[in-house]
Amino acid sequence: MRIVPLKSLFFCTFLFLSAISFSQENPPKKFEQNWESLSKINETPDWFLDAKFGIYAHWGPVSSAFVGADPDKHYAGWHGMKMYDNGKLDKTKKGQPTNNYIHHRKKYGNPSKYGYKHIIEQFDPSGFNAKEWANLFALSGAKFAGPVAMHHDNFAMWDSKATRWNSMNYGGIDPSAELKKEIEAKGLKYMGSFHHAFTWKYFSTAHAYGGVKAKDYDLYTNPHSLDSDVPDEQFYKDWWAKLKEFIDVYQPDLIWFDWWLENMTDESRQKFLAYYYNKGIEWNKEVAVCYKESTFPEDTAIKDYERGRPNQPKEQAWLTDTSPGAWFYRPNAEFKTPNELVDILIDIVSKNGNMLLNVPPNPDGSIPPVMVNLLTEMGQWLKINGDAIYGTRPWTVFGEGPTRLPEGGHKVEKIKIEYTDKDIRFTKKSDKEFYAIVMAEANGETVIKTLSTDIGVLNSKITKIELLGSSEKVVWERNSKGLVIKAPKKTPSTYAHAYKILLEGYTENNIGGDQNAHTE
Repeated sequence: MRIVPLKSLFFCTFLFLSAISFSQENPPKKFEQNWESLSKINETPDWFLDAKFGIYAHWGPVSSAFVGADPDKHYAGWHGMKMYDNGKLDKTKKGQPTNNYIHHRKKYGNPSKYGYKHIIEQFDPSGFNAKEWANLFALSGAKFAGPVAMHHDNFAMWDSKATRWNSMNYGGIDPSAELKKEIEAKGLKYMGSFHHAFTWKYFSTAHAYGGVKAKDYDLYTNPHSLDSDVPDEQFYKDWWAKLKEFIDVYQPDLIWFDWWLENMTDESRQKFLAYYYNKGIEWNKEVAVCYKESTFPEDTAIKDYERGRPNQPKEQAWLTDTSPGAWFYRPNAEFKTPNELVDILIDIVSKNGNMLLNVPPNPDGSIPPVMVNLLTEMGQWLKINGDAIYGTRPWTVFGEGPTRLPEGGHKVEKIKIEYTDKDIRFTKKSDKEFYAIVMAEANGETVIKTLSTDIGVLNSKITKIELLGSSEKVVWERNSKGLVIKAPKKTPSTYAHAYKILLEGYTENNIGGDQNAHTE
């Protein structure tokens, strides 16, 4: 029998006990299905804080629904819901059918016979090209992107095994897989958005109108009344199966939720968060979740404002989801200008937010020229001024100037705002480097009142000022009026322009207990 030296035995025992001690002090991170455990997540990973700008695309069978619509009439965006409303469903109304109903009946036929599934059966994605999408997204300056994976219509924009109502069975493509490959090849993070919590309400009109066959309940959900706000057990089971499948197969960096999920049980929401965050640990990457309303506590996920934003900075990072026009394709749609989108992005970033911009493709999946131009223009601006946007954090104040949102929250973008060269927003890279972004072309001298020597906002000497995208020397003076910058001969962009301001930095004397430092 071999005798183990006592010295070696002690050493092995020490290693064994040390390993036990380490494993007990540093247990594997695992999130449980309760808010206390989930609140320990880093809900805003650094990649999200640095990204600032992302893109998703509202596209699917419903994109073709408005082809041939009357351009002089208003149509509700939720066509799959409003197409059934013949005016007799809600007794509180005057009995008038919706324009969606009138258009659908004229285009397809009576919804009782030609329901929403008829639109699905006609889905033609022949113009979709994932490489072209990804190239455009990268050109725009976006840092994360992905599909609307499932909208209110319960249709999966991937090759799903959890539902037969998917883009492979009806269209012959898996846009989620193709986009993941091409988006990640461009170095962008990959996301998917889910809107199917609202499906319970969305298709209640289909059941109220009639004509839904039992074999199609897996699309329309089980029959329920218009005013039902309590999904059945089957709905919860199906909702989770689709979401889990997308997570497992596509391993997204970010999942974004539309509203109505707050009406579902705490258990269903906790189950999702715990599962997804634990998957992130398994994949060895930090994932993120965005939500609306009161779906999740603020310390477990990232709050989203639809077509809106706060009117002041928020301590926790947040997101705006917005669209330059309608969410889905509309003929003769009106779009915001590149200048408007750039200004919205600047205002969002100055207040600790990110922008998620919607791209509404044509029904066949091609990107409209107007959107190509918008995204290209944004990308050109970000190529010049990106240092003032990417990787920044809020400065001491978010901005100055006469143009402000009167209130913060959802849908505030309906208020038309035009920023001027007197409106300035601030971001920072460090305590010695921050940016002043003037939200229009220079018109005479720029006076940044916040940086007045009479105000104690900036207590550090400015060592240098540069205009991003320009080699022209910046002529400036700081006095009681503020930081006065002479207009450059030429600004590098016809939109906003950004000044990089370098500081000496704040220091304090380190006297400590040195006896000689205290002698008279």
